[in-house]
Formats: sequence, structure tokens, C-alpha cells
Amino acid sequence: MTDDTVRSVELTRIGPARFKATNARGGETFFGTGGEDPDFTPVELLLAAIAGCSALDVEAITHKRTSSTTFDVHAEGHKVSDDHGNHMSGIRVSFDVDFPDGPDGEKARGRLERAIEMSRDRLCTVSRTVQLGAEVGYEPVSD
Repeated sequence: MTDDTVRSVELTRIGPARFKATNARGGETFFGTGGEDPDFTPVELLLAAIAGCSALDVEAITHKRTSSTTFDVHAEGHKVSDDHGNHMSGIRVSFDVDFPDGPDGEKARGRLERAIEMSRDRLCTVSRTVQLGAEVGYEPVSD
């Protein structure tokens, strides 16, 4: 029996301070420290995950009537080091979305703010996990 709630990725070191992440479907992405290579840093991946999760939610809700003519999302935050250790603060996600003129575009525009709120408050698993906090367990794997 499989657990449909489990999500996982595997990481493989591919070079100094560079890793490949592979998901269960075989998709791959690469990340590192953000030095000379163009790879995303883990913090940039976190921001992309937050923005991407909400973008998918908002698109699904607003595009029921018509597709957008513009759909851009910007995520940013401050990387800080304080008494709590290294973490992000002040994370913000901004949506620049426009729809065509006409009644369907008006309906989609009318749903935009509510769609963003629904994603923030209930739908986006990534940002909800960050907002609520989740324990992260670390363990070595022995041979």
C-alpha cells in the first residue's frame, strides 16, 4: 500500500557545492551556492516554490473564464542571521496579472484578489508550511 501524501526528492552531489535534485517523476533541477554557475541557491528555490505554488493556485482560479494577457509573479525576502540563526524574513509575493477587456476579463479581474487570499490563507502548501512552521527532522543514514 502506498501513501499518496508523501512527497520526496533525492539529491545527488554533482560537483563542488553543486547538487542535482530529482523528483519521483524523474524531473531534475540543479542548485548550488550561487557562485560562478547560474544555478539557483536553496533560498532562491524556496522563493520560487512559494511564488510558484501560489501562481498555480491563482491561475487555476482566475483562468476559469479567460486566460491572462500578463501573469508575472515576484517573490523576495531578506536573508538574515540573528539570535534564531539563519532564516528569511519579510517574504513578499507580488502578482502582476492582467486580463483581456470584456466580460470574461472583468470576471477574472474580480476574482484576482480573492484568489491571492485563498492561496495565501489556505491553498498553497509551500507558503502555508512556512507560515505555520513545520518540524524538520535530520538523521544520518548508516550503512
